Amino acid sequence: MVQFGGVDYFNTESLLTAEERLVRDTVRDFVSREVVPIIERHFREGAFPVHLVKRMGDLGFLGPTLPSKYGCAEMNNISYGLIMQELERGDSSIRSFASVQSGLVMYPIFVFGTDQQKDKWLPKLARGEAIGCFGLTEPDFGSNPGGMKTRAEKKGDRYILNGAKMWITNGTIADVAVVWAKLDGKVRGFLVEKGTNGFSAPEMKGKHSLRASVTSELVFQDCEIPAENLLPKTVGLRSPLMCLDQARYGIAWGAIGSAMACYDTALNYAKSRIQFDKPIAAFQITQEKLVFMLTEITKAQLLVLQLGRLKDQDKHKPVQVSMAKRNNVHFALEIARLARTILGANGILDEYPVMRHMANLESVYTYEGTHDIHTLVIGADITGIQAFS
Repeated sequence: MVQFGGVDYFNTESLLTAEERLVRDTVRDFVSREVVPIIERHFREGAFPVHLVKRMGDLGFLGPTLPSKYGCAEMNNISYGLIMQELERGDSSIRSFASVQSGLVMYPIFVFGTDQQKDKWLPKLARGEAIGCFGLTEPDFGSNPGGMKTRAEKKGDRYILNGAKMWITNGTIADVAVVWAKLDGKVRGFLVEKGTNGFSAPEMKGKHSLRASVTSELVFQDCEIPAENLLPKTVGLRSPLMCLDQARYGIAWGAIGSAMACYDTALNYAKSRIQFDKPIAAFQITQEKLVFMLTEITKAQLLVLQLGRLKDQDKHKPVQVSMAKRNNVHFALEIARLARTILGANGILDEYPVMRHMANLESVYTYEGTHDIHTLVIGADITGIQAFS
């Protein structure tokens, strides 16, 4: 096993506490030992490495910022970000799993749920003994979730759900789905358990991206759930958007992991690949590409470090998360593409991780708010003018 040494040109290490460094090193070792050796095979076969879920739970990677009373690690947001960064260095599918489990399932249960719901689900989700998914996006409504067609109707001591969700990470393997539906015209959250009558979660196949991740549809046909499965503190569209804020924060960190993996691969390749009697790292164009990569990684690191500190002080704004997600994913994708050019034809081989990261980042670029939508969110904030139709 070759241990990854990290990418840290501006000594951001000095801005981390000892505990934060320990968290990062623990995840980095896990990824090097247990993810990197197997992930190309899983990507090739289109299969999620589900055996890693329990390991991530044992190591405290799931719901890490939530209270210890639920079996969670009660870390700060910088540590959570570092977990996402290192997991995505392995593969976006691994970070996506942990991001959904933590930010889109455990977080809403903790914030919007009853004590009974928290006690039932959070410890199992934290240990990786249960898997969750988040059902907001629909076949006809992605960037405009408020237009959702999924409906809930109260009938006696039960709710009846009808509708469908699309592009749902973990859906087919999930034990519980956090599902958003309109009840009397208002968006509310519901817990739908695996095996519920009228609920199915077929897996979506044929992906060229996130192939090591489970992506599913959720279908509700007169799906009956107990009244106690309503998340009672959900209050309109703001509630799922709060969850997405948590997940996007993790993505902003995770993209740096992909970028670091691509940069490190390209740098090592450039120093060892000989053309015209010298390593290609000796050529000016190659050096310009490497300098661009390293500069953008460094800027991304400083962006999320400040965002994480603001988040830990409860002073951050969702629009700042939009900026970090937009910037870091954009440049991670540019870095992956440049790394591929340095590797030349070898860049398309799965002997190297670059093409896999590039394909994954194409999805990350558009999920959890597309690049263009985040542009308009920031634009509205700085001009005071809403550009959405």
